[in-house]
Amino acid sequence: MTTTPSEYAMALYIAIEGGEGAGKSTQAKILTKKLGAIRTFEPGNTDLGGRLRQLLLGVGEAPVGPRAETLMMAADRAQHMDEVVRPALERGQHVISDRTAYSSLAYQGGGRGLGIDAVRSLNDWALDGLWPDLVILLDCDPAASHRRGAADRLESEAASFHESVRRTFLELAASESDRWTVIDASQSIAEVSTLVMKAVEDKLRAAAEVEQGSS
Repeated sequence: MTTTPSEYAMALYIAIEGGEGAGKSTQAKILTKKLGAIRTFEPGNTDLGGRLRQLLLGVGEAPVGPRAETLMMAADRAQHMDEVVRPALERGQHVISDRTAYSSLAYQGGGRGLGIDAVRSLNDWALDGLWPDLVILLDCDPAASHRRGAADRLESEAASFHESVRRTFLELAASESDRWTVIDASQSIAEVSTLVMKAVEDKLRAAAEVEQGSS
């Protein structure tokens, strides 16, 4: 079962999701500053994760099969949860993560064709049930970002792969509309930031109402 914000005294676990070149890192930085939150990312923000990231995404590394890729992503995520995310939430700090387990549902479940349910089950175990409270999807046309050039192995995948990833993200957002906010990432940085902050304020307000109702 997904942990609710009230269990961590109003500390939110916020995912910034989207395809390549959507502006996730930029918005994560802006939001972190506004909230005084902890900013992190996946994969790679632990010692173990950094080594896994190089194997997973490094250009020139040995090929990694889809199932092995999924398992390695989940291993990174389990370590990240134990070292970074859960301790911060337990201290009452908001956590802003540039990619979370939802990326695996979109990239490996959808893009690689492994199936959302199978990938979700694996990641639920890796996360010990603690999924983001709020998912902000920065949606953009993958064709535009694909033309910018690839910096890693996933970015270099064919356009059809990235289209499948985008489609899966949108399907996930539609299926969990109470948790997701979809924002058109083609707008200016300032416009997107305003919408991101509104989504966070709405979630905080809802969490506060839950907290008051349970007291």
